[in-house]
Amino acid sequence: VKELIGEAIPWTLALLGTTTLVSFVIGTLLGALLAWPGTPRWMVWLMPPLWALHAIPFFLLGLILMYVLAFQVPLLPIFGGYSPGNTPSLSWAFIGDMLAHAILPALSIVLVSTGGWALGMRGMMVTTMGEDYVTFAEAKGLARSTVFLRYCVRNAILPQVTALALALGQILSGAVLVEVIFGYPGIGALLFQAIRENDHFLIQGIVFTVIVALGFATFVLDVIYPWLDPRITYRRS
Repeated sequence: VKELIGEAIPWTLALLGTTTLVSFVIGTLLGALLAWPGTPRWMVWLMPPLWALHAIPFFLLGLILMYVLAFQVPLLPIFGGYSPGNTPSLSWAFIGDMLAHAILPALSIVLVSTGGWALGMRGMMVTTMGEDYVTFAEAKGLARSTVFLRYCVRNAILPQVTALALALGQILSGAVLVEVIFGYPGIGALLFQAIRENDHFLIQGIVFTVIVALGFATFVLDVIYPWLDPRITYRRS
């Protein structure tokens, strides 16, 4: 089954990798800014819709976006990873067609995930800003940008990085139905097809691949921890 999995993995990596990073960066930045006292007041009105969207499943928001942006206002393609008749290649025409087909499933995942990242980061920022080292940095007269980035965000982002590894499995399970709804040729659609056809070998291969990928992602995040926080080290004392 490695040939089937090998054909589907690049599509899922492109979709989930991009949406995970985009939602993590946007949500973490919004959460940090919302907890900071100097944030513009208009950003306060931006978060309630994102938190409301976070309560909606990926596939349900995907159906809503499909109805609005594909049926009512035909701006985006509705099905597949690329237009029928096109041959996958590295040409600009095919890449543009592929990106157009990926907008709806990617948008449904990003809109749902961003609110959760923002809520978690906002809570960590509120806790971090009450620490003694932040008060001492402000008392020394450091620039507000330095206090915000190097004292608050750098310490508050550590639990976010841990949650990033744990969220990969949750995003993958939600993206199964997203890929099925939009006919996206990724691992999720392949797994759904294998379950319908009782293809146990393909199911085992996909599950094993997902487990290895999650383990590797967790390992990479553990490796970069000392770079994020110098207090963490793997050297022997």
